[in-house]
Amino acid sequence: MPENPNGSARTFVRVVAGLALLVTALAPIACGRSSTSLAKAQPASDDSARTIAHGDSALRFPVLPDSAKTPGATLDVTAADICVPGYSKKVRNVPAAVKRQAYALYGIQTHEPGEYEVDHLISLELGGSNSIRNLWPESYRTTPWNAHVKDALENELHRRVCAGTMELAKAQQVIAHNWVIGYRAYVHATPPPEQSSASTHARNSERRRARTQLKPEAPVP
Repeated sequence: MPENPNGSARTFVRVVAGLALLVTALAPIACGRSSTSLAKAQPASDDSARTIAHGDSALRFPVLPDSAKTPGATLDVTAADICVPGYSKKVRNVPAAVKRQAYALYGIQTHEPGEYEVDHLISLELGGSNSIRNLWPESYRTTPWNAHVKDALENELHRRVCAGTMELAKAQQVIAHNWVIGYRAYVHATPPPEQSSASTHARNSERRRARTQLKPEAPVP
């Protein structure tokens, strides 16, 4: 019997229509899988994603140290070492001669009591060393960024390392690169008045001396 051309055409149309329906049915599933994969690929939110204020990267001494003079230096320690109570006191060793060297390195020939402290860029509680490469004269009197504010960042990074939520190497990098940006990322967008005010110097210095049992630093003659 001769083939019916009209029947073949109708069969072809039905096949094409069936394929179209199948593609339409599968499309939402494919799109859903694609979106899920993209969502999983997105990085988890992190404190460091906070907005950096304009000018933070251009800050200079005395707010930030000169990276060529004070790049930062660390001891060969682990998170377990620095998280032992009393660790900082045990390793602290900055002779007066080294402090004078730090002042001279930054051209400070004289200063008033309470104007600066010779600070560890990478703090001892984060594994910093007593090397001159890790020391700089940090101002107590600049606002809003000063030694009191940096102390708050040091404590927060130490807390995170000891809580196991941050690697020690990461904490060291944060504070050595630009501690102001680190403060904004891990503490607060701006320092509170009680940290940024120079009037807190006497109270904080007394606490620091009680903690480290160090004598007050004498000005350079």
